[in-house]
Amino acid sequence: MKNIVLIGMPGCGKSTIGVVLAKVLGFDFVDADVLIQKKHGKLLRELIAEYGDDGFLQIENDVNKEIDLKNTVIATGGSVVYCDEAMQHYVKNDIVVYIELPYGVIASRLENVKRRGVVLKDGQTLKDLYNERILLYEKYAQITVKAEGLSVEELMDTIAEKVLAYEKTH
Repeated sequence: MKNIVLIGMPGCGKSTIGVVLAKVLGFDFVDADVLIQKKHGKLLRELIAEYGDDGFLQIENDVNKEIDLKNTVIATGGSVVYCDEAMQHYVKNDIVVYIELPYGVIASRLENVKRRGVVLKDGQTLKDLYNERILLYEKYAQITVKAEGLSVEELMDTIAEKVLAYEKTH
């Protein structure tokens, strides 16, 4: 089976769901943000501070486009959708799943976006970022799962069902 690549806003549950989904499917699990941090020996927010938004996105693109695994659930950083090479790699080789949550839910989960290492342009609000990114998540998603109101178990089951159905038709 192809890898399952989870995309979506910070706070939508990519890493949490990814671990559970991998366990249930018998897959490995990789968090792309952790790979970036390991490779560079710094936290995401430190990399953003050092290299700026564009420099960080280049790092994120380079790390993600080089991920070459099988039978793995990959939780990406929320900004990976700005990385065209990485996203083309994922769309071509894997199954890209967008975990969709309304803005209000995301805002309530994210207390300090800068501490999390979220790429925000000067003057950009979380709402601005959300509106900008949802278009990109929708562009790259091969499967979209509406996560509002679902427990971790229900979300994991929904993703697994949709992925299996997708595999049969593609």
